[in-house]
Amino acid sequence: MTVETETAIAGGPPRHWALRLLDNPYLLLAATSLLWSGNHIIGRATGGQVPPLALAAARWLIPAIVMWPLARHHLRRDWPAIRAHWKIMLWLSLTGGALFTVLQYVGLQHTSALNVSVLNSLVPVLIVAVSAIFFRDRVTALQLAGIATSSLGVLAIIAHGQFETLAALAFNSGDLITLVSMALFAVYAAYLRLRPNIHWLSFLFVLAVVSTLFNVPLFVWEMIDGARLQPTLITFVAIGYVSLFPSLLAFAAWNRGVELIGANRAGPFLHLVPIYTAVLASALLGEHLAAFHVIGFALILAGVWLASRRARSRTHGAPTAS
Repeated sequence: MTVETETAIAGGPPRHWALRLLDNPYLLLAATSLLWSGNHIIGRATGGQVPPLALAAARWLIPAIVMWPLARHHLRRDWPAIRAHWKIMLWLSLTGGALFTVLQYVGLQHTSALNVSVLNSLVPVLIVAVSAIFFRDRVTALQLAGIATSSLGVLAIIAHGQFETLAALAFNSGDLITLVSMALFAVYAAYLRLRPNIHWLSFLFVLAVVSTLFNVPLFVWEMIDGARLQPTLITFVAIGYVSLFPSLLAFAAWNRGVELIGANRAGPFLHLVPIYTAVLASALLGEHLAAFHVIGFALILAGVWLASRRARSRTHGAPTAS
């Protein structure tokens, strides 16, 4: 029975297509990965023009300003729940917003956009580990098969198709910083289930405000240290993009996707990020797209399909937002 039929039986009008989209976790999570891959491109392309801490501060300051007129009504209603659950709200804001964003942009100053996207693909494994350790989630055989398959695709890309080179693989400082940021995001994804039952705008607004309060002092320190924001068209386009798409829209879509199918099943969709980024990096940054990328992408897509299959599990997403 379709959503429209059920609604008609209940005596209400058919739901708008945009509302139906909010109930499709697969489209939401695929779109999230696309928006976050664009973030990697922007972060890499603006090196030298937009200091990383300035970009991190703008990424949450501007969404907070944009959301305020839309969120204030919901905030008044949700404030008692926010106050009662301030510890988990602070924890989620720091792990998924403030610290994750700063380390991601700092890492992009020292490594390639494609490297960051490939390391991003470790997040599904980290989500499963965090969920199993702290929430005792049961991992299904399909999820393990999907994660193993997509991880093999990631390794194929890292090794350039020559797996014997993995033994000599060395990570630079940017890769290591990026790895820490991905671990923080995995913690955020696993703990998202504990967020209070509040409107999504209330949640994102609080996350943006806390992240801004954390990141703006770092930005001021960066300016005092001599970094300068170059007032160019690219600068303003970059700030506008990271403020609205990877932050506001992507986080809203990710949170909704996790709410619908759980963090463990949502995690493998992050393996789509290197596919999107490789195509964009090849077209926009001149980074070379080779045969091993294509093979890796095929394995990644197969793994995402396996891991997202419906199976019985005790994994749950975040509480339903009102």
